[in-house]
Amino acid sequence: MQSTARSSLGAALALILPVAGVCATAQPPEATHAYFGAVHVHTSYSFDAYTNGTLTSPAHAYQWAQGKAIPGGGGGPDLQLKQPLDFYAVSDHAEWLGVFKLMEDPGNPLSKLPLAKSITSADQNTRMQAFATVLRDFSMGKADPALNDPEVNRTVWKDIWTTADEYYRPGEFTTFPAFEWSANPEMRNLHRVVLFRDSSNLPERVLSSTESTDPETLWAWMGKQRNNGATLLAIPHNGNASDGLMFSLQTQDGKPLSEAYIRTRELNEPLYEITQIKGTSETNPALSPNDEFAGFEQWDYTLSADGLRPTHRKGSFARQALLDGLSFEARGMGNPFHYGFIGDTDTHNAAASNEEYNYTGKFAFENNPKHRLEGIKGQPASQVQQVREFSSGGLAGVWAAENTREAIYDAMLRRETFGTTGPQIKLRFFGGWSYGANDVASPDFVARGYAKGVPMGGTLQGPGKKDAPSFVVWATKAADSGNLDRIQIVKGWLDASGVQHEKIYNVAWSGQRRLDKDGALPAVGNTVDVAKASYTNSIGAAELATFWEDPEFDPDVYAFYYVRVLEIPTPRWSTYDAATLKIAVPGGLATSIQERAFSSPIWYQPAAAAVAARQ
Repeated sequence: MQSTARSSLGAALALILPVAGVCATAQPPEATHAYFGAVHVHTSYSFDAYTNGTLTSPAHAYQWAQGKAIPGGGGGPDLQLKQPLDFYAVSDHAEWLGVFKLMEDPGNPLSKLPLAKSITSADQNTRMQAFATVLRDFSMGKADPALNDPEVNRTVWKDIWTTADEYYRPGEFTTFPAFEWSANPEMRNLHRVVLFRDSSNLPERVLSSTESTDPETLWAWMGKQRNNGATLLAIPHNGNASDGLMFSLQTQDGKPLSEAYIRTRELNEPLYEITQIKGTSETNPALSPNDEFAGFEQWDYTLSADGLRPTHRKGSFARQALLDGLSFEARGMGNPFHYGFIGDTDTHNAAASNEEYNYTGKFAFENNPKHRLEGIKGQPASQVQQVREFSSGGLAGVWAAENTREAIYDAMLRRETFGTTGPQIKLRFFGGWSYGANDVASPDFVARGYAKGVPMGGTLQGPGKKDAPSFVVWATKAADSGNLDRIQIVKGWLDASGVQHEKIYNVAWSGQRRLDKDGALPAVGNTVDVAKASYTNSIGAAELATFWEDPEFDPDVYAFYYVRVLEIPTPRWSTYDAATLKIAVPGGLATSIQERAFSSPIWYQPAAAAVAARQ
């Protein structure tokens, strides 16, 4: 088998030196460590969170991320994380920020609005249906202007960022000021989390998509904030609910993407949220029919309370976007989809709910296994099924020098990031021109990785010779989750005619399995006991690592490579809930899943293009 196990990654890294034929947006520091967190987190200040029963505040969110218990609501227990996180950011919706929560105050004028009675009703279903009406009107451009209160926006935004400052502990626990710009045209998701590096020169108010649902409006606003001294980036929400709009090859007004548009998008959006509660948007079986793992956690809905399904796959998933980005780059226009990957949560109850065995739902009313699987009184069956199909939250992984705002933000900016579907799987990935099998087995593996090439998120430039690029990759299991099944490298490229291609290589795996003549690998097995919602780590490996050289490399065409690490099968959250309730797992739900991690890509740029880029 093609794997090498080591007990340690080695000690401190060597000084990073320039390497011929490689480039990156920013040089990594001398030593990096894996930090895990989430930056897509909602509290009761978000209109949809409040109407769905959320009690929690930004302070509760930061307490939870550090392992403290917080009120869960929904008739369920307190929420408490088993394995604390390293960084966290509350990013409540800018749209009607804090407005719905203020409706519960009889002394506030907002409580006198006609909508307030339904929003603050003691009946959860009444509140949910009021939320559905607001969301439907918002998506059709009919939002009530009385709900837009600039003074409330300013006051609540200040509370959010000052709370982030209060809980920031450099070197121990990192927080960021953040909000979500939540454009939702015709129920199609174009949301972005906007993350500030620190609280210097923050705007007085945050931008709402009630002013415009065009991302170019957001980017223009971000440019103004930079001119005012702020440092910020945007992270698109996972695009599976966008119905083809997230990675559209046209602007919102139907024009072809211009070079100016492409450069602006690339500047503002270095990262993409590849997995979260509303599913995983790496790829889809319709786009990647030869990928046996393409169907993982496909939450196949638009952002509608009515269970509406998307009809466009292209434009909604990351791998196809990476391929389309190569096509633009080959035309000399830049790459609009030059994304590193993270996982995240999109919790609307302050708690990321990333632990499959400790799942507490997206909204507060789901903080009860019976409500999650069987719904609440009066809830339409279509909504019950959407809740059942929610995933557990994902996590963002970053390789940073230290646990500080500056270091973690800089790692995000250079795309030295990875995403997981929840477990704290660690993943390293380097690409260069001179790696060998001895490098991955070396105690100073990481130092060699940096010294000879680029980490995930970087770019390899054509060397002007026929040598193929080589890669070294390492992954280790999460302490509280399943062993590892395999490591795969996903390659995408353009051929000489500009036609897009993709291929998946199994490069490291556990056990004594062998590849067949087509490169396929037998399944690792499955130890899940569905009735007990249990499994054993009697299969798989705690750690996998390998050296790999592209056997089908063409130096004259654009390409990208990213790593996908799969765990052995473990119980899905719904299987844990069914066992708790002593019922059968509801139809249509997987009883076990293979959690996974995704590295940011490493891009390859042909020699001629690399020369042109330097001029």
